[in-house]
Amino acid sequence: MTAAVDSVGLAPTPLGQALKARHVAAVTAGNALEFYDFLTYAFFAAQIGRTFFPSHDAAGSLLASLATFGAGFLMRPVGALTIGRLADRIGRKPAMLLSFALMGVAMLGLALTPSYRQIGLAAPVLAVGFRLIQGFALGGEIGPNTAYLIEAAPPHRRGLYVSFQYLSQDGSVLASGLVGYTLARLLSDAALDAWGWRVAFMLGAAIVPFGLLLRRELAETLPPRTPDTPSAAPVAMPMGLARVATFGIVMLAGGTTVSYVLDYLTTYATATLHMPTSVGFLATVFLGLTAVVVDPIGGLLSDRFGRKRTMLIPWIVLLLITVPGFFVLSSLKSAAALIGLAIGLTVASSLATSSVLVSVTESIPARIRAGSLGLIYAFAISIFGGSTQFTVAWLTGVTHDPLAPAWYMSAFVAIALVAMIALPETAPGRARAR
Repeated sequence: MTAAVDSVGLAPTPLGQALKARHVAAVTAGNALEFYDFLTYAFFAAQIGRTFFPSHDAAGSLLASLATFGAGFLMRPVGALTIGRLADRIGRKPAMLLSFALMGVAMLGLALTPSYRQIGLAAPVLAVGFRLIQGFALGGEIGPNTAYLIEAAPPHRRGLYVSFQYLSQDGSVLASGLVGYTLARLLSDAALDAWGWRVAFMLGAAIVPFGLLLRRELAETLPPRTPDTPSAAPVAMPMGLARVATFGIVMLAGGTTVSYVLDYLTTYATATLHMPTSVGFLATVFLGLTAVVVDPIGGLLSDRFGRKRTMLIPWIVLLLITVPGFFVLSSLKSAAALIGLAIGLTVASSLATSSVLVSVTESIPARIRAGSLGLIYAFAISIFGGSTQFTVAWLTGVTHDPLAPAWYMSAFVAIALVAMIALPETAPGRARAR
């Protein structure tokens, strides 16, 4: 018996009723590991810079480390195209297994790379190489993962299921913040430089074998090819999808800029405001904890009230509070102000993020969904996510304005709001009612 197809071309599947918690964990584990690794790198950017890029100028060493952080983003479109096409041709499951295994190799490799003092120029070369491998793997993660969740979810719960992507990454923010805070409290600055940051990476790499075992249990959700289905190549999209791609890139660019400015708060608090390292990590713990609570709420609201309303209202609030919040923090330089800013911005941002991703995914046909979504996401993340922390640090240094991150973030929020208004509603039922 053929299931009915809703207004965005997705058919309800029995898998959506049977998907277990461990299967959701298996799908979202790659997203969690991505953010754990990338945020751990951001948190320990100064220590990694001194390990692989020693310099007499501390700012120069930090910028070199952040540039290497950004280098991983260069390979994301390549990974999205390669692994995304694989997911659209032979299945979501093999694509997810490949990308997760590559992530583990890159993470472990960086943790075990000797320092510049031990092997000279080979150290930064290896560090950059592992970041490129990881960027390739991460580029291929989001398309197959999100396509799987959309295809496995009951139609009236797609927002909730996709919110697990963000819940997993924000859970990893919480985990990386706790790890960083614990290491900063227990170890001296010299120990953090020598080996402490490596411990944080090794803890993340330890979950890779378990994630691979869980992903092997997944059922396939890629629908069978029929004579009238489009090619799996995520290029030369019809005009409607080109419009979706444009709006999707703009919205995701705004979202990733917000995310990475928030993730930069630890470095911002310590490097710009000269607050204690432990306080900076404590803010990250509250940021992750808040997002873990708010993410599924945003997904449920998206299913209840539609994608557009759940995107627009929180982001208007975000636009209004960002600059005043950073002003208060830069004036008070207190732990309470830092934690309050992290919580406020996270609530406003997290309520909307699931709606952005699910609305773009729902708009793409199944046979090109993983590759197309992966490319849209990868371009947004590569261009804007990869440059955000470096740009914010550079702008702060050039202007000597502690509000530079707030102005930068607000500009992207405003531009993304325009795309949110222009993108049609895609929620089942509500899309037909328009």
